[in-house]
Amino acid sequence: MQAVLLLEDGTRFEGDGFGASATAVGEVVFNTGMTGYQEILTDPSYKGQMVTMTCSHIGNYGINEEDVESGSPQAEGFIVRELSKTPSNYRATEPLDAYLKRHGIPGIEGIDTRRLTRHIRSAGSMMGILSTETQDTGTLRQKLDAYPPIEGRDLVQTVTRNSEEIWKVPAEEAWYYHKPKTDSERVFHVVAYDFGIKHNILRLLTSFGMRVTVVPAMTSVKRVRALKPDGIFLSNGPGDPAAVKYAIENIRILVREYPLFGICLGHQLLALALGGQTYKLRFGHHGSNHPVKNLKTGKIEITAQNHNFAVGPESLGTTGLEVTHLNLNDGTIEGLRHRELPAFSVQCHPEASPGPHDSLYLFEQFRKMME
Repeated sequence: MQAVLLLEDGTRFEGDGFGASATAVGEVVFNTGMTGYQEILTDPSYKGQMVTMTCSHIGNYGINEEDVESGSPQAEGFIVRELSKTPSNYRATEPLDAYLKRHGIPGIEGIDTRRLTRHIRSAGSMMGILSTETQDTGTLRQKLDAYPPIEGRDLVQTVTRNSEEIWKVPAEEAWYYHKPKTDSERVFHVVAYDFGIKHNILRLLTSFGMRVTVVPAMTSVKRVRALKPDGIFLSNGPGDPAAVKYAIENIRILVREYPLFGICLGHQLLALALGGQTYKLRFGHHGSNHPVKNLKTGKIEITAQNHNFAVGPESLGTTGLEVTHLNLNDGTIEGLRHRELPAFSVQCHPEASPGPHDSLYLFEQFRKMME
């Protein structure tokens, strides 16, 4: 089937459709990862976005049931140069094409993804519409213009869970878990706010000696206190952090009562709760090869990233926060620590999945903070 990708500035790409026969609207971004398309598709941080893979050949190893980062694909659409229709991997249970079709997500292949990526880098991330149902520009433009932008939208409520859950390690996944040595046998109780939390974050919190209760994004401070945690974790998630006002208000209180660790959206929400500000990046950071400098150790960490917003350095003056990590590509803030309170956060994804494990030490740092 034929497929069309139309960007909000009028740029049009034509190619072959795969996945579902459907029409999807979202912010078009690009990811520079060479592998990990399954984890990328199921990362809730991509809700509201359509992902372009810069790697030219996608789908080689198919889809398996162990590598998902949430219950289903979260990206609105998928854009690739060439789709592998016959996967070759002993773990594969179905091809990528069938997986997307089963979940109602359209894809387009055969377009010049290098041209699309260069266009986004130059003009910035923008809304787009991908259709495997119609090629009529007028019809597509009408649907695209009716769709609201990412800024100002609370997308967290579209991905957070509906009820509390005590995270338990699935027996069939036990082999996958990182098993570090710890100085204490104590198991710490962590309340993890689900703003779009990835499974591998829960795996790692557990493997670093923590008992995790995952709670919905709108969980009140009163309920958190009743759970009697040793620490609070703020997860990754999609969309504009400034729109998640209920979380900002809760964090403003909780950060003064419990040790706190935030990742990605959680990092941005911590800064907002303490009086900082966030802004939208031109085309965001999406990939598994971003260099980050740890200002305390001087070491360079290669990190996995997925975000379109960042914390403004000029807004940190009265927050009590200091910068701990910097992105070496563009100088944006990658880590923060409070000077007096037991709270820190990072913009990158230390749990990787997919990506390098250079930043795994942050989970141990959180544990030591609770000790």
